[in-house]
Amino acid sequence: MADVVAAIDQGTTSTRCMLFDRSGTEVSRHQLEHEQILPERGWVEHNPVEIWERSVSVLQTAVNRARIAPSDIAALGITNQRETTLVWNRRTGRPYYNAIVWQDTRTDRIAARLEREGHGEVIRQKAGIPPATYFAAGKLQWILENVDGVRAAAESGEAIFGTTDCWLLWNLTGGPRGGVHITDVTNASRTMLMNLTTLDWDDELLGFFDIPRQMLPEIRPSSDPNLYGTTSDDGPLGGAVPIAGALGDQHAAMVGQVCLEAGEAKNTYGTGNFLLMNTGEELVRSRNGLLSTVCYQFGDAKPVYALEGSIAVTGSAIQWLRDQLRIIADAADSERLAAGVKDNGGVYFVPAFSGLFAPYWRSDARGVIAGLSRFNHRGHIARATLEAICYQSKDVVEAMEADSGVHLDVLKVDGGVTANSLCMQIQSDVLGVDVVRPEVSETTALGAAYAAGLATGFWSDVSELRENWHEDTRWSPTWTDEQRRTGHTRWKKAVERTLDWVDLD
Repeated sequence: MADVVAAIDQGTTSTRCMLFDRSGTEVSRHQLEHEQILPERGWVEHNPVEIWERSVSVLQTAVNRARIAPSDIAALGITNQRETTLVWNRRTGRPYYNAIVWQDTRTDRIAARLEREGHGEVIRQKAGIPPATYFAAGKLQWILENVDGVRAAAESGEAIFGTTDCWLLWNLTGGPRGGVHITDVTNASRTMLMNLTTLDWDDELLGFFDIPRQMLPEIRPSSDPNLYGTTSDDGPLGGAVPIAGALGDQHAAMVGQVCLEAGEAKNTYGTGNFLLMNTGEELVRSRNGLLSTVCYQFGDAKPVYALEGSIAVTGSAIQWLRDQLRIIADAADSERLAAGVKDNGGVYFVPAFSGLFAPYWRSDARGVIAGLSRFNHRGHIARATLEAICYQSKDVVEAMEADSGVHLDVLKVDGGVTANSLCMQIQSDVLGVDVVRPEVSETTALGAAYAAGLATGFWSDVSELRENWHEDTRWSPTWTDEQRRTGHTRWKKAVERTLDWVDLD
């Protein structure tokens, strides 16, 4: 009997493979970063070929480190950066253009035009999301309109579209030699093209972006007992490993955190922050700037929905301190620097590099550091960066409580930034609730593994997944109510300074 489930976690800055046993314990992992391509201001791209090569490498290395054979792998799941848009040739496998990353803002005028022409409310009603640069449809429209030959190839059925899960799945199952063109409901729900109630591509939405339906992948459940396919004989695992699970990264984290009941919520701290609350089989429409999205769908069961607050820049703000400002040598330095000051010294940093996402949805916003005086130094900027992660999450929590009527008593957290204990303590202080990290903090990969393992019978049901969840660390609030109110009021003032910076007309 196979001993492990494998998961490829294809993220914004890196790709990793993790192997898990039946207890949900990590057996092996390998991770590689990939290049962030920034050809113009506001543009963010990835090389699809590099992403595929990194995926092959991390998969093979993780398996080799575990000293197992591919036959010991019960199933393979995929989780991925969402909304990032790729178009490639079905016959040759060559991309027509770099992947346009979810952070990219080149489609701001497309989004603004949709609102002006009155299509925004239709998109919100059908797709559960607003017209914004964040989502895939505008990026796909841009490629069709700006890359020579793509529209003709799309109309002939030669050019096909997918998010990175779809790209990996196509290549893993053979690529030009019979690769399957499939995505799951969670990734499809991030395109502005899928109807949340029918779980199918919507012709009216396709018409808004002038996208040929034939270039879109088949939409399947997130955990599929019928399998998406098996790894190809000439692929990195040598053939016959079932691929049975796929989830956008934040949906995978919900499954990995076993937030499987209505009202349960988690916050993932990665390149951005993504706070989701399970709303069960009820599709809740937000009135406070959140997204309605598919949380997951297991087999033939009804889809489970979620409210989501998406924040564009959190962990990547720490990267910015390292790579652009060069005031830290590595991510861990941010904690050390911030711990060297007693507070932020009056400094507030709103990292609206790609505009503001939830709950504001202002693509005209840009980053601001406010409150500087001669007294301040890099320690205060590091502290303000950690606080920015936490204040942005507080804005989302307030919107989520208003939409759902559910008061958050504890926040489950995961992702790379949760290794920063000071940041998690600040998060508890800002929210006024306990913050809890599980033993397996990289729950995106675990959630993808769970989806694949449930589909193939490696885990019999979700009760086994709940038994695997164990608390690692808990942070409790230390701030007074007055500190909390004052800090959030000043944060809101800083947010106001970011608005109306870019002219979208």
